[in-house]
Amino acid sequence: MQSIKVTTQAPSAGMNPALYRKRRLVNSFTMVASLLAVLFGLFWLCWILFTLLQYGLSGLSLAVFTQSTPPPGSAGGLANAIFGSLAMTLFGTLIGTPIGILAGVYLSEFGQRGWLAPATRFINDILLSAPSIVIGLFVYEVYVVSVGHFSGWAGSLALSLLVIPVVVRTTENMLRLVPSSLREAAAALGAPQWKVIMHVTLRSAKAGVLTGVLLAIARISGETAPLLFTALNNQFWNSNMNQPMANLPIVIFQFAMSPYSDWHTLAWAGSLLITFSVLALNIVARWLGSQKSQSH
Repeated sequence: MQSIKVTTQAPSAGMNPALYRKRRLVNSFTMVASLLAVLFGLFWLCWILFTLLQYGLSGLSLAVFTQSTPPPGSAGGLANAIFGSLAMTLFGTLIGTPIGILAGVYLSEFGQRGWLAPATRFINDILLSAPSIVIGLFVYEVYVVSVGHFSGWAGSLALSLLVIPVVVRTTENMLRLVPSSLREAAAALGAPQWKVIMHVTLRSAKAGVLTGVLLAIARISGETAPLLFTALNNQFWNSNMNQPMANLPIVIFQFAMSPYSDWHTLAWAGSLLITFSVLALNIVARWLGSQKSQSH
């Protein structure tokens, strides 16, 4: 057998020197521009976080978690706003998550044919990118006007409409990553399709689905516009979801716009609480996502 000799050349051998220098220059310019863009974004992010820590930590105290929002010039805290935000976020998540998961399962497992699945994806994309104030106006016209008053239920309904598209998109994408061989193996053993979905597909993608739910919670935690038209606000402690409820985003907005320094301090403290809550949720979501990728 005749041997074949393979010769290699340096990458720059035979290349036009002017063209090579031009490519090196373009590459260097692109790298420097990308680095400057990253540093520019990090500068503003660090400045915002530094300012938030500077003013927010000074406003944190035990009274923030034990006392309700005060009138101007009086001592108080954010207990009623924290409770209202937690309650509406909880019920909004409980309403939106099952709908989102079921819709995501349908799109992934049954939506290969017909017009319903593409139409659902199109509507979901619209909801995913729709301004939250539009959702608030919709719930105001449909629910608040019909019952004649603002309420925590109206706020939860508005937040649930923001949860649904995030959970739908994440659930569909995560279920599509499950290998078809797992479904086929379960079907070959005689399992009906609903059991395959419940005990094989969803169980394999549970970390990704949970990540989507956490990201949805992080999104609605700081929403202000929908609650302006639905839950409004309440200066006093209120656990009745059928009445106007205090919530952190609205309280922060109103206190920050006021001329009172004690309200400004509470607004900074509330902003710090929301920021670090969202940060914690994103960290947990990323950790779950990394666990999902490592398991594969």
